[in-house]
Amino acid sequence: MTENPSNLYRNQRIAVILPCHNEELTVRPVVEGFRQALPEAEIYIFNNLSTDHTAEIALEVGAHLRNVNLKGKGNVVRRMFADVDADIYVMADGDATYHAPSARKLIDMLIDQQLDMVVGARVEAEPAPGDTGITYRPGHRWGNKLLTGTVQQIFGGSFRDMLSGYRVFSRRYVKSFPAHSQGFEIETELNVHALELRMPCTEVDTPYGARPEGSASKLSTYRDGWRILKTIGRLVVSEKPLQFFGWLGAALALIAITLAVPILMEYGHTGMVRRFPTLGLVTAMMVCGGVSFVTGLILQAITLTRREIKQFAYLASVANTPSK
Repeated sequence: MTENPSNLYRNQRIAVILPCHNEELTVRPVVEGFRQALPEAEIYIFNNLSTDHTAEIALEVGAHLRNVNLKGKGNVVRRMFADVDADIYVMADGDATYHAPSARKLIDMLIDQQLDMVVGARVEAEPAPGDTGITYRPGHRWGNKLLTGTVQQIFGGSFRDMLSGYRVFSRRYVKSFPAHSQGFEIETELNVHALELRMPCTEVDTPYGARPEGSASKLSTYRDGWRILKTIGRLVVSEKPLQFFGWLGAALALIAITLAVPILMEYGHTGMVRRFPTLGLVTAMMVCGGVSFVTGLILQAITLTRREIKQFAYLASVANTPSK
């Protein structure tokens, strides 16, 4: 991106990054919408194995085109964050459901409040002529609430729309984000990264529209929901290992004690132990419980080291400073 002042907004370089997979019906209006809303921004289309004319149309409307050959939104986000150099990143989907004119409001909030992430929380907009009228499927809405609540209970935070694809990031957020996920579960990882490093973040309500007629959603309520649940489980193990393995060890120890009580009572009355298989099971469970707790302690130390490394990467980038 150039340093020409005409390409700057409040002395910041803005990049609009749009992952696309078979979005030939929507890529043109999406690019044109963001160009009108943010004339200073550089717009990038990251084409993820599209089999239609998405790439050709992206070039026709003057967007920077990048091709990503690993399928999945997580793989695309990893590539976007690695390849694009900017001060502020605006990420949205290429399906014309997100409200491009809201981008400037999100950017201003990020700069003025010196935040690292602003999430565009989805609020259903009135369906436009030609839209399907199905803006937010009930299964997706219910799943979003369930998963958002789960993350809040485990990691804290106050996000209301954890799965929104409309976000604005600071440079230091982007350059410290490891991006392990491969698919749509990437949104979960984006939130957890901010919570783990205690980054300043907020949410802003933005209109969310239906896909245009003839445009098909790439989401699957059950498949993607299961992937997100697995991602949450993986993040619990990797980011909070002491709690996970500590509770596992405590559960094993509690079961072992429950099984051991009758054996001890029998020994106290008769001086004999006749249930040797149960005694063996109790011993094994107590040993496994102790090993689980020690494993949690070791992994917790490793997690703290990893978190410090991410914190150093975060601090290596200069913060966005308010500028009129």
